[in-house]
Amino acid sequence: MAIIVVGLSHKTAPVEVREMLAIPASRMRDALQRLSACAGVREGIVLSTCNRVEVYAVVEDVEAGYAQVQDFLADTHFSLSPEQLSPLLYSYQADRAILHIFRVAASLDSMIVGEPQILGQLKDAFEVALGHRTSGVILNKLVRKAISVAKRVRTETKIANTAVSVSSAAVELARKIFFNLGDKTVLLVGTGEMAKLAARHLIAHGVQRVRITTRDSRNAAELAKRFNGVPVAFDEFRSELADADIVLCSTGAPHYLIRAEDVQRAVRQRMNRPIFLIDISVPRNIDPAVKDIDNAFLFDIDDLETRVGENRDERMREAAKAEHLVESEVEGIVQWLKSLEVTPTIVALRQRAEEIRRSEVERAMARLGNLSEQDRAVIEGLAASMVNKLLHGSLVTLKSEANSGAAALFVEAARRFFSLDEPGGESREANSAPACAPLDQVHPSAPVVTGAGRGHEPLPEAMDKDA
Repeated sequence: MAIIVVGLSHKTAPVEVREMLAIPASRMRDALQRLSACAGVREGIVLSTCNRVEVYAVVEDVEAGYAQVQDFLADTHFSLSPEQLSPLLYSYQADRAILHIFRVAASLDSMIVGEPQILGQLKDAFEVALGHRTSGVILNKLVRKAISVAKRVRTETKIANTAVSVSSAAVELARKIFFNLGDKTVLLVGTGEMAKLAARHLIAHGVQRVRITTRDSRNAAELAKRFNGVPVAFDEFRSELADADIVLCSTGAPHYLIRAEDVQRAVRQRMNRPIFLIDISVPRNIDPAVKDIDNAFLFDIDDLETRVGENRDERMREAAKAEHLVESEVEGIVQWLKSLEVTPTIVALRQRAEEIRRSEVERAMARLGNLSEQDRAVIEGLAASMVNKLLHGSLVTLKSEANSGAAALFVEAARRFFSLDEPGGESREANSAPACAPLDQVHPSAPVVTGAGRGHEPLPEAMDKDA
């Protein structure tokens, strides 16, 4: 079994292609069923967002798995052929696939590094796959670990602590001036997109009172309804400045709409309570002389962009720390996966030995005739002891080599020495699914545990939890 990732993102494909491949929630069930029906795909999760469409899969053969998943993605939209799609896709396997999933969860591969939405989207994709039973033992462990790693990144770095968009920078500055935005009033002058976005961010951070003015009164009324605010007549908005704690200005006017004397008068009426003004207009709509007025704090688009740039640099420094953290977590999953190569062989060896022990004991009992319960117990104990002592060295060696580079060689040798792939032994195919018990719980005298079919059964608590 191998873990692979196949997908595309904002880094490799234009939005037109991402839109074609995007899978809405209403179609995700059918998509997962198609994916799980692909030959050689044992487990699968589909992550579909506005910036990426990716498939995480456990496959029997890597190259065949790549081809199957590429065909699956091409089939998502009738107008895309595999030949058109292939140059836009990236494919990873093994530790590179694990690293990629961890980086996605930690928002290190996002358009805006450190944004929090992707982790929630990954959780949702995982829950859907669980619900439709297309994620099994391996992907369950992997995605839960990815979520744990992402939380650790947010706890141990400051990757998400600073604003990296103009609208979020406006909120950051407003909170530095007022701290609590819950009792503040926003006056939105004009309907520029960045100003509207900043207003939405402010509302999301607690602002409850919004006043809106534009030259088009119908537009102001419509926008006020959307923001649960109050429309203000455009020729009267200057009289509203005294009641506004935060002023967002974004219009197409070629001149100053708010002059220094307007703000000076508003500050006096406010009894010198601070007023925060953001001018996102180009050309500027607020007189730069406002910056010289006490208790008036004016920031224009260049000020905000400068702050965003500083914050972006800081976020990149934190992202470098996060990269090291994420890389350090990959090896744990790699070692766990290696142990899965050994566990089915240990289980098969125990089962084969148990079958031989039971058969020989029954044959001996039949030849000896009537035996007392005590005699039977002695014979059973003797046979079990001999089997355990004979297997002990082989099982200890297999477990000790589970995380070494030679694990596959030891597995192959054990299966050949004990004829585990011949009639009467466990077939290789039957043992390809991971066993339910983790390697360190398999003891030479432990009862036989059989493998799970497609690996959909949940792991025991000891294996399923992240270290």
